[in-house]
Amino acid sequence: MAQHSILVVDDEPSMRELLEIVLQNAGHAVSIASNPDEAQARVENEQFDVVITDLYMGNDRNAGLKLLIWMKENSPSTPVIMMTAHGSVDSAVEAMQRGADDYLQKPFKNDEIKLRVENAIRQRNLMRENEALRKEQKRHAKLDNMIGKSAKFLEVLDMVRRVASLPSTVAIHGESGAGKELIARALHNLSPRVDKPFVAINCGGIPETLLESELFGYKKGAFTGANEDKEGLFAVANGGTLFLDEIGEMPLQLQVKLLRVLDNNTVTPVGGTQAIKVDVRIISATNRDLEAMSEEGGFRSDLYYRLNVIPITMPPLRERADDIPLLARHFAKSHAENMGRKPLEISPEAESSLRSYSWPGNVRELGNVMERAVALCAGEQIDTLDLPPHVQNFVPEVRPDMGTLPSEGIDLEATVADLEIALIKQALQTTKYSQKKAAQLLGLTARSLRYRLQKYEMEAD
Repeated sequence: MAQHSILVVDDEPSMRELLEIVLQNAGHAVSIASNPDEAQARVENEQFDVVITDLYMGNDRNAGLKLLIWMKENSPSTPVIMMTAHGSVDSAVEAMQRGADDYLQKPFKNDEIKLRVENAIRQRNLMRENEALRKEQKRHAKLDNMIGKSAKFLEVLDMVRRVASLPSTVAIHGESGAGKELIARALHNLSPRVDKPFVAINCGGIPETLLESELFGYKKGAFTGANEDKEGLFAVANGGTLFLDEIGEMPLQLQVKLLRVLDNNTVTPVGGTQAIKVDVRIISATNRDLEAMSEEGGFRSDLYYRLNVIPITMPPLRERADDIPLLARHFAKSHAENMGRKPLEISPEAESSLRSYSWPGNVRELGNVMERAVALCAGEQIDTLDLPPHVQNFVPEVRPDMGTLPSEGIDLEATVADLEIALIKQALQTTKYSQKKAAQLLGLTARSLRYRLQKYEMEAD
């Protein structure tokens, strides 16, 4: 049996001595205290697996109860067993209601106290294991909505995991619709602040005159219509995370106030004179070039450097081709569930069209396209005709740098397939879908072209 540390609290020397002998013989390390004050001092300096305390000590009939309340506030995971020779049903009920793990009435048999201690330890270990399991499951679940397998996307996730627990500000860069808020939420969910609020605000979506009061709050009478005090989002997010989306749209005068918050962790409501202390981690996001804006005077350079301590760049969807099928299937499943439909498959041809499209609206646009496709799909499989015409008929641009190997590497087969599909589509459109002429443009035999059309499940007309 593993040795556990037990603290015995009783004002009777004979009872302390008895419990010390019984529990030591059972293989436990036993410490003793004669009153609650001494017990509290021991708990503050040592880690105990179980505390056994008398209820009635000295002239105080509730001494043990007071110690129990203190334990639940200062060491809530430590089991407490209450014992008394002056027990009653009422005292037992109150002790259990206050959080006691067990209750013993003197006199008791030696085997009984050993069994109660073993049960308390077993229950404590089970609770800790369950809590650890819940935390681990919660940790994995926090990234479940982060879908992708491309090298660039996995680099972003790796950065999120590495910096989530830090207090530093994070600036997320990327195009609109690329998923910057998902990254911000993942940073919060994997941080020690996860049990505190995550508050998001779009700095470009609120009129300049209202943005200040939204962020910092206001006092009654600060302006017309301010009929009562209102907390700002900094106060609402206290202890947690404030996500400032489209930070590049924030007016210069508000940038000064934001810089002050970052410097001294206080906010002053509009119309107020008393600064309020806040503990908020700031994550910002933008699709604009803040460095260039700061050089041109459109954004404060000192604020830019304070926000950009840890930059994370979310790649556009067109640079995450391997993620498009995964995301498309995810959206198809989600929208089908919302519409009360059975799960829908995506045909290889439709998937090829999705992969070939440039996605200027990024993941947000893909979600909208898949919602439309699910709504219009008459069968059990989404086909090319269920996609919008601009996606169906899109002809990818063949870049002159296609032969350049990026530093992060590529999926060669997928890249070659994408290039072949793009060139075949261009050849067919140029020749008004004449397979013979398209094959000639591509330097292929008609048979070779038909093979590729079948391979990529492309329609020739």
